[in-house]
Amino acid sequence: MIKKKVCLIGAYAVGKTSLVRRFVSGIFSDDYLTTVGVKIDQRTVTIGERQTRLMIWDLAGRDEFQAVRKSYLQGASGFLLVADGTRSETLDAVREEWEEIRPRFPGAAVILLVNKCDLRDDWEIEEEALAPFREAGIPILETSAKVGENVAAAFDDLTWRMRDDASAESGTRS
Repeated sequence: MIKKKVCLIGAYAVGKTSLVRRFVSGIFSDDYLTTVGVKIDQRTVTIGERQTRLMIWDLAGRDEFQAVRKSYLQGASGFLLVADGTRSETLDAVREEWEEIRPRFPGAAVILLVNKCDLRDDWEIEEEALAPFREAGIPILETSAKVGENVAAAFDDLTWRMRDDASAESGTRS
C-alpha cells in the first residue's frame, strides 16, 4: 500500500473540517469548531486494484497561523482547494493562496471544491469567477459536507490523479 499526503487549503469556515469528517467518519455536525494549526486524519482509498492510504491534513484557515502553515505543506502529493459557495471572497482567498504555494508543488494533483452546494440558492460564486481555475486545468467539483454530495468523489478523484503513473497516461481512468 502506498501513502499520499493530501492538504486541504482555504479560508476559515469554508467546510474543510466538515468535508474531512464526512469522508473519514461519515458524519456531519452543524457545530463550528475552528481548526488550530492542523488536524491529521487518514483513510484508505481503493482505486481499481490499488490501495492508497491518504494522510489528510486539515489546515487552519488562511487567516490564522500563517507563519506555521507553510511547513505543514511539505511532502504533499495533492491539494483540495476549498471555497464556500455562499461567500465569494473565499474563492479569491483560495486562488491567492494557491498562487503562493503552487511553485513549490509543480507536479501535485489539485482539485477545487466549491462547498455548500446544499445552499445553492444562497451562492455568491458565479460561473465566470471559476474560469481562471478551469483555464489552469484545475478540475472543479461542487460539494456538500452536510449532505455528502461529491465528498467521496472528490477524494477518489484526487487519489486517482496522485497515482505515480498518472502523468504518463492519457487521462482515462482504469
